[in-house]
Amino acid sequence: MSPGAQPIIVKKKKAAHHGHHGGAWKVAYADFVTAMMAFFLVMWLVGQSKEVKSAVAGYFRDPGIFDQAKSDGPIAGGDLRLDPEAAPPADAGTGLAEGERAALEETAKRIKQRLADAPDLRSLGRQIDIQVTRDGLRIELVDAESQTFFASGSAALAAGTEKVLELIARELGALKNSIVIEGHTDSRPYAATDIYSNWELSADRANAARRVMERGGLHARQVRGVRGYADRQLRVGGAPLDPRNRRVSVIVEHLYRASSLPAGVRELASGAKASPTERDAPAPPVAAPAHPPGAGGARSH
Repeated sequence: MSPGAQPIIVKKKKAAHHGHHGGAWKVAYADFVTAMMAFFLVMWLVGQSKEVKSAVAGYFRDPGIFDQAKSDGPIAGGDLRLDPEAAPPADAGTGLAEGERAALEETAKRIKQRLADAPDLRSLGRQIDIQVTRDGLRIELVDAESQTFFASGSAALAAGTEKVLELIARELGALKNSIVIEGHTDSRPYAATDIYSNWELSADRANAARRVMERGGLHARQVRGVRGYADRQLRVGGAPLDPRNRRVSVIVEHLYRASSLPAGVRELASGAKASPTERDAPAPPVAAPAHPPGAGGARSH
């Protein structure tokens, strides 16, 4: 390099590392993907038939739908059943197929007529409420101040109750519908004890009704459930001690055609079936209390 030449200086800049941005973008992206999935599911549902929408809604009410379908039982939370001979579903206004609603109304009419024709059951017949609802046919045996269906504070049937239940069972046994039996009490408590309460009483009464109805003509495989609600579903909400809150409800669940169900549900239900022995086995009874119902109790009903 000549003495007068300017020196050339090369400066190398060291690349600086950018700060860590974290994983916030991943959360935002996951939210976006979830929102898009929900959007497409909603759009898919909008384009489906009423029966498919009912089946999807039933699944979210009772996720045990697929286990029940394998045993050829009711599916979709009790709203659908695989029965190829059932009437097709109706519009959303009634929730029942036209032919099936007519069949349930005819069953209700026959039960009312048979109660009216039995002189010894007429007084009890006035305490039986029968209505066709979105769930199917609901039959409620409602206590009154002067007359009850069970002995005070126990699951022992009062006079006439067994005849009433047998009469109802003969009519319901001719149907293909599944049955749910519920027990309800008022809010009058037992003595301070955890041995026996309104929960056990309501379940025992529902189970006692089941046993009588199965002897009277109801098929054991029709019984889908026996439930005790204690005082959690009062009939007269403003009066928790009202005797009308003490009742046994028999719900005849409605049917739908198998062809109206989603293909996936039909495929699943056509798979493994429960053996005849399993299907015909009666519903397991509620465990008996450690002490007799009402022992040391403080309630009168």
